[in-house]
This record gives sequence, structure tokens and C-alpha cells, in this order.
Amino acid sequence: MRVLFVCMGNICRSPTAEGVLRHKLQAAGLGDRVVVASAGTGDWHVGKAPDSRTCRAAQLRGYDLSRQRAQQVSADDFARFDLILAMDEDNLSRLTALQPAGGKVELDLFLRRFEGVVSEVPDPYYGGEQGFEQVLDLIEHACDALVTELQRRA
Repeated sequence: MRVLFVCMGNICRSPTAEGVLRHKLQAAGLGDRVVVASAGTGDWHVGKAPDSRTCRAAQLRGYDLSRQRAQQVSADDFARFDLILAMDEDNLSRLTALQPAGGKVELDLFLRRFEGVVSEVPDPYYGGEQGFEQVLDLIEHACDALVTELQRRA
């Protein structure tokens, strides 16, 4: 199984989701059975590490994002991944426009699929430290549900 998280620049939300899910999959014994990655719909940060505030908030909860580097989503990703999860409606629209016809990838909003109440992970980039904590809270909860789903699929 291959999972791709997507946000705008791949420096805040999607790398957080990648790091959290990878950590939770290891703890559940699925680390070698599920490939996790992240990407952005924009190209502004390609090759850069996640935002320092993202890394700091993640590190405080035991997640290491230091090896991640931003990349831009491509049409090839629709063939390489089984599940592509967007952080918000804008990125879902961009992904839908990029998706090749006849593709079999599952494409959805991350929180709508796993959280139920809130459908979008808010972008913390222009806010304060609390925004990064809120993003982690939402992502951790949704990743717990995703791990349960992936256990059923494995």
C-alpha cells in the first residue's frame, strides 16, 4: 500500500502527516508494508526541509521530520500511489484537475475521510505556534483512524 499526503507547499501539513503516519505505522508493525510520502501542489519549496515551526512542534511529540524534503506532486503519482489524501479543498481541486483519466487511485480529503467533523487541515503557515499544535492534534487523530484502515487492508 502506498499513501501520499498533499498540501500546498509540502513544508507544513503534508510532511507532518507523513511523519506522524510513518511513526504510527512502525508502532503498529506495518512500517515495512506501507509506503508513506508527501508532496505539494506548488513548486515554491521543492528540495527544502519542512518549516522550522513544523519540525519543532513535531519533535516535541516525538516525530522526526528532519530527513524530509519538499517535492511537487506529479501526474505519475496517480499511478505510483494507492491513496492520495489532500489537506484541504483547494488542493483536492488541484489534484482532481491533474488526475489522469481512468486512474484507479483513491483521492480524498484527509480529514473528511477519517475525522468526520472537520474536513480540512488548516494551514498554519501564517499563524502562530498554536496553529502547528492544532494541525498535529488533527493529524494524529486522523492517522490513528488511517492506521486502523490500513491494518484491515493489509
